[in-house]
Amino acid sequence: MRFLAFGVAIAVVVAALTTRLVFLQIQQAPQYEALAEANRTATEPIPSTRGVVYDRNKKLLVRNVPTWTVKIRPADLPYPQRDAVVARLAELLDMKPADINLRIESNVGSSFDLVRIRSDVPEATARIIAEEGLKLPGVQVAVESRRDYLYGPLVSQLLGYTGAIDAAQLADLQAKGYLPDDIVGKAGVESSYESELRGVYGAQTVERDATGRVIRVLETAREAVPGSSLRLTIDLKEQRYAQQALEWGLKAAGVRRGVFIVMNPQTGEILAMVSLPTYDDNDFAEGITDAQMKKYLTDKDTPFVNHAIAEQYPPGSTYKLVTGAGSLQDKKITKSSEVLSKPYIQVGPDKYWEWNKRGWGPLNIVTGFGHSSDTFFYQLSEMLGIDRLAYWAKQFGFGARTGIDLPGEVTGLVPTNQWKQDTFGQQIFTGETLQAGIGQGFDVATPIQVLNAYAALANGGKLYRPQVVREVIGPDGEVARPFAPKLIRKLAISSANLQTMRLAARNVSTSRHTYNVVDMPIVVAGKTGTAEFGVKDAQGRLPYHTWYAGFVSKSGDVRKPDSQLAFVSFVYGANTVGNAATEVAKYYLQLHFGIKKDYRIPALMERGNFYGN
Repeated sequence: MRFLAFGVAIAVVVAALTTRLVFLQIQQAPQYEALAEANRTATEPIPSTRGVVYDRNKKLLVRNVPTWTVKIRPADLPYPQRDAVVARLAELLDMKPADINLRIESNVGSSFDLVRIRSDVPEATARIIAEEGLKLPGVQVAVESRRDYLYGPLVSQLLGYTGAIDAAQLADLQAKGYLPDDIVGKAGVESSYESELRGVYGAQTVERDATGRVIRVLETAREAVPGSSLRLTIDLKEQRYAQQALEWGLKAAGVRRGVFIVMNPQTGEILAMVSLPTYDDNDFAEGITDAQMKKYLTDKDTPFVNHAIAEQYPPGSTYKLVTGAGSLQDKKITKSSEVLSKPYIQVGPDKYWEWNKRGWGPLNIVTGFGHSSDTFFYQLSEMLGIDRLAYWAKQFGFGARTGIDLPGEVTGLVPTNQWKQDTFGQQIFTGETLQAGIGQGFDVATPIQVLNAYAALANGGKLYRPQVVREVIGPDGEVARPFAPKLIRKLAISSANLQTMRLAARNVSTSRHTYNVVDMPIVVAGKTGTAEFGVKDAQGRLPYHTWYAGFVSKSGDVRKPDSQLAFVSFVYGANTVGNAATEVAKYYLQLHFGIKKDYRIPALMERGNFYGN
């Protein structure tokens, strides 16, 4: 009986095993075959080629160049071998093991996603890493494209740069097909036109060996679509002129921060935009070092910031355009009305001084603007009141972003009674209204806002949205998206009053308030500005910025709104004997128009803090 029971048990076990084997081999064969195939194959994205960038004359500014990249898939890196693999990679890539570990630990995806360790690896090094594959599990070498910025710092604030996607960007963009090891635009047009430049990724099935390395491509499911290219409004020649002029001016004044922008006032197209100091976007494309990054980040003059759009400063006397045009349109004065320019205006115990401490006597709007009389405009701003002054400021675009197609633009500030009530719990004081009329006090603006206001004056009252991209060019080379001038608003100011203000702006030159600008063989109109800020020095003097915003008449008659060239020059903390921004503008205009005679006055660039008195 025991033998019979044992035999039955054996038969049952064998039958069960046979049934299970049949089930696994026949019924579940497709499932296990699929699992085996999945371990052997994988679907991988095919990166698209990023679009390139040209200037307005189709001169190439940014291109793609092939480069070797080293990546790690953490899931394929056995933990017991990690220290040895990282140490060997650090030796080959001339990196610190801690930096490699930091990149692995900072991976924004899962452990199955590739982590970029270093780009732009020398070919010889890449081949050594590839040959040591068995000793470096999880490590992959790939050929990718990187950005090559052909003119480096000359246009870096406009172009921006690309970099590894971070966790916040991945959360926003993953639904659009972005991957944890993607490269994305981080600044400039690389960022604001990311979706156009990127293109559409493809997909392919590849066969992998036991270490996870790709053996071959089995199937291409979807081809990648290259990104579109950009043609900018920027003229590389004008950009060079603007940078040359500004670099000279900053060096002569002994300062490091400034802005120069050139615009076509008839379209809003930016022809040149220089913000100094700046950075080299190739540092990021080639893989910026910790030392380079630290140097940029500790620079008090903030080279990463585009000061043309992302910083705001008191606009000083350039703001008198708002006060004058608003007073004319609100009929507080006429073209011929005279207002007495005094040594000072007294409000209670406080004296608000004329900049020359003497006054100019009776002035009309043309001569008052030409001499930049503070007491003249104090009285106009008091006639208007703070809220009407704010209304006209906003007409000219102050207190709001211009909408330029670059990231990081700030709004500036135009004070009103309601703003001060909300902010400080009180109404604007009379003295604050007087200060607002000359662009001081609470008022702050960006250089692009100041330029846009004077461009609207130059073109007869049309406030355009500034733009730096002229058209998007599809992968087929055809224009996919042209950009027509975009009107923000038509100023609610009559043609006659705008003409009066253009004559006033010309009087700034003819009165020699801008020194010898009137002697140049071109007709320049505009307005200078000095704007105090910061903390008083031992002599009780405030530091100040200098401005010069203006335009060149095409016909030579500023009564006509035909200018094709408007500009703004800004020097931060100039503290010079004369207006440093004016000297910079003169140098640019000489370069632009090919004027051989040098109208610069170097003595005016000496440090003197005259206005700060």
